[in-house]
Amino acid sequence: MADIAEDWDVEVNRGPDWLFMRLHPGKHPPDGVADKIWSLADRHFVYRLVLEMDDVDMLPSRLMGQLIMLQKRVLNRDGALRLCGLSPQCAQALRFCRLDKALPNYESREEAVKGRRYQTVG
Repeated sequence: MADIAEDWDVEVNRGPDWLFMRLHPGKHPPDGVADKIWSLADRHFVYRLVLEMDDVDMLPSRLMGQLIMLQKRVLNRDGALRLCGLSPQCAQALRFCRLDKALPNYESREEAVKGRRYQTVG
């Protein structure tokens, strides 16, 4: 595990052409999460990322901002950023902020890699 934004952790698994990162929230704000995840992607020279969000209970605006910042960097490298495992409440928070198209949520890492049938909340 790598240290992210003080007490935020991430587990990194590498697949063919993709990095899978499971986010483990800490007690402190997520400031700097985008920089740390980007650093990991840069170290692996892989810019197609699936963030596994199963352990994220809340999606505060600061974390959404970090995800958007990360998304912009990934797109500048012709990569992809996809989320999977968001709780229905977190997915709905993205939809309310109209970020569900920019940060699509998938049921599993496999579906995220395929890029089909991202989940919407209704």
